[in-house]
Amino acid sequence: MSTATKAKVTVILANLGTPDAPTASAVRRFLDQFLSDQRVIEIPKPLWQIILRLFILPFRPKRVAHAYAMVWGSDSPMREILLTQVAALQQQLILQYPEFELNIVPAMTYGNPGIQPLLAELSQKPQDHIVLFPLFPQYSATSSAPLYDAFAKWIPRQRNLPGLSIIRDYYQHPLYIQALAQSVRDFRAEHGVTEKLLMSFHGIPQPYADKGDPYADRCRITGQLVAAELGLVEDEWAISFQSRFGKQEWVKPYTDALLTEWAEQGVKSVQIMSPAFSADCLETLEELAIQNAELFLSQGGERYQYIPALNSRGDHLQLLNTMVQANLDALKQTLASKTN
Repeated sequence: MSTATKAKVTVILANLGTPDAPTASAVRRFLDQFLSDQRVIEIPKPLWQIILRLFILPFRPKRVAHAYAMVWGSDSPMREILLTQVAALQQQLILQYPEFELNIVPAMTYGNPGIQPLLAELSQKPQDHIVLFPLFPQYSATSSAPLYDAFAKWIPRQRNLPGLSIIRDYYQHPLYIQALAQSVRDFRAEHGVTEKLLMSFHGIPQPYADKGDPYADRCRITGQLVAAELGLVEDEWAISFQSRFGKQEWVKPYTDALLTEWAEQGVKSVQIMSPAFSADCLETLEELAIQNAELFLSQGGERYQYIPALNSRGDHLQLLNTMVQANLDALKQTLASKTN
C-alpha cells in the first residue's frame, strides 16, 4: 500500500502538564493557566480571578518552583516520561499497523507541548482519524474533561473533520491492575515488605464528587483490585487522597492525616504508591516521596518508602499499547467495511 492511500491517523498521549522550567516565572505562567480552568476551580470566575491574582500568583510560584527544583533533572520528570512513552509506542505501533500513516504525539493540557498548539497544527495537516488518550487511569472532570473541552473548542472551526475516538479511562483494566501489583512485588523483592501499603491518589474537592464526578469511586475500585491481586488482607493496605488545596473539604481520608494516625498507632513502616499518576511528577517525587516521608518519620515512623509510578515500565507500555490497539483495530474494521 502506498503512502498516498494510507489513512492518516494521529494518536495523542496527553497528560496534565508541567512548567517549562523550575523557576518562579515559569511556574507562575503554568499555575495561571492551570488554576484559571473552571474545570479545576469551580468558584465563580470573577471572584476566583481576584483571589488567584491577589493571593495566590504573587506568592505561590516561588515556593512551588523550589519544590520543582528538588525533582527536576534535565527536564520536568512528567514531560521526560511522556516523551519516552510516546517514542516507545511510536516504535511499536508503526510496525503493527503498516496500513496507516501513523503518528503518536505528546500533549499537555497546561504548559508545553500544549494541546491547543497541537490541534492548530493538525488543522494544517488534515487527519483521517484522531485517537485521544488522556493518561489518567481514573476519569475526572478535573483532569480528563479539559482535554475534551479543547476538542470541543477546536471542532467548530474545522471544515474537514477527522474521525475521533477517546479512551475514557482504564481504572480496572486487567493489565493496569497487574502492572501496579507487579511494581509493588518488584519493589518489595528489592527493599523488603512493610507493615502497610498506602495507595495515595490525587484528591478532588468533596463537592465535586457529590455532584457526580466518578473519580473517587474509581480510585477505590482500583485500590481494591490491586490489593486483591497482591493478596493483601484488610489491615495491610489502605487508600488515601493527597494534594488538597484551599479550605473546602476534599475526599477523604487525607494522606497526611492517615500517615500521622498510623504513626501515632505505632505503625513503623510504610510503602506508598500513587496509582493515579501514569508518570512521576511533583506530586509524587516531592509531596509523597519527600514531604510525607518527613511527616511520617517525624511522628515516630521508622521506615517510609515511595514506590515509583508505572512510568516507562514494560508492562505499562504494554497496557498503553493494548488500549491504543483496540481503537486502531476498530478503525481497521471500519475502513475495511467501506471497501467491501
